Amino acid sequence: MTQYREISHESVRKLAISRQYLDVQERPSFLELFRDLGCVQLDPIRHVARTHELVLWSRLGLYDEAAFEAFRWQERAVFEYWAHAASMVLTQEYPVHFYNMQLSRDPANWSSYRQKWFAENKDVLEPLSEYILTKLADGPKLSREIEGPKENGSRWYNGRLVPRLLDHYWTRGEVMVVGREGNQRVWGLAQDFWPEWVPQESWTPLEVTTFSAQKAIRALGVATESQIKKHYTRSMYPKLKQALKALTKEGTLEKVQVTKNDEVLKGDWYLHREDVALLDEIERGNWNGRTTLLSPFDNLICDRDRTELLWDFYYRIEIYVPKAKREFGYYVLPILENDQLIGRVDAQMDRKVNVFRVDNIYLEENVKPTKKRGQQVTRAIKHLAKFLSATDIEWGNVPVGWKV
Repeated sequence: MTQYREISHESVRKLAISRQYLDVQERPSFLELFRDLGCVQLDPIRHVARTHELVLWSRLGLYDEAAFEAFRWQERAVFEYWAHAASMVLTQEYPVHFYNMQLSRDPANWSSYRQKWFAENKDVLEPLSEYILTKLADGPKLSREIEGPKENGSRWYNGRLVPRLLDHYWTRGEVMVVGREGNQRVWGLAQDFWPEWVPQESWTPLEVTTFSAQKAIRALGVATESQIKKHYTRSMYPKLKQALKALTKEGTLEKVQVTKNDEVLKGDWYLHREDVALLDEIERGNWNGRTTLLSPFDNLICDRDRTELLWDFYYRIEIYVPKAKREFGYYVLPILENDQLIGRVDAQMDRKVNVFRVDNIYLEENVKPTKKRGQQVTRAIKHLAKFLSATDIEWGNVPVGWKV
């Protein structure tokens, strides 16, 4: 009978935290960060800050925002595409995402809804598509700078056909986001966006998954098949079983068992051989964590089931929950302390008066509001307020003694 290495769920947590630069190790470069995270999700909500800004701050601290914008738009080291959701991904990894672009160009792979929409509106959509691409050939534009017809809107959609078609051609990789004006996307032709060094090869489904599965496992430290599918190129893992089998046979991956409360957790868990030495150090006790706040969409906790399994931390976004029914708040930042998720901060940045408002701090059951813990959490809040350029912090319902 095969004997698998046993790893405690505490060690799995620490490995994931280290692989995602949330421990006390030296801060990475932008390139290193994106290489190891795989992607950073984008979201328009700016209640505190946009999620990608929070993800970078949690790991890099007071990073040079102008340098990051240059990394993003002048170097074009990252581009916007689908990963966890709409995300920033490495341009170096273009072949991974080109696979999805190719699939999206074949109507046979479209949803039945999209197929029906295009079929029923062919007389409008075909000439409008040609018009949009012609306009972008003249140079980058905001969607509002391209005129077009409307249809009935919805809660999520104002009815304008131009933005909807731009998203369609973005998924196909024919147009790209080439800049931002505030939160508005500036669109351009993809052929005009890519730097000369972008890899041009086309990968097979197995090659894509062989690369992506390793990327996801390393970002997670140790992961099951279902957890891999929810990370990096979410739900885009063709031939995953075949890839995992081959990677395990060649020794790139090692099957391990994860234990929690003296019980072996279900499923096949995979560890990458590049992380064995780091795991050994962790299990020898050579590991140091820190206290920080996480974005609601942070890579560490984006798989809610995994977060509950390994951290016993139940977290859901309450943005779309009616205010009276919210348990914790509109935009709540989980508190990471060493390898534990100890609570959450309900906060908002009031940019009209430049005040960071900490409305509530909730601690998990059995987490005591000690003085030392208060100092660490307060320090993290102050650091975030400084990153947001807040001139003051307004404290609401927080544990006694934590207002400093």
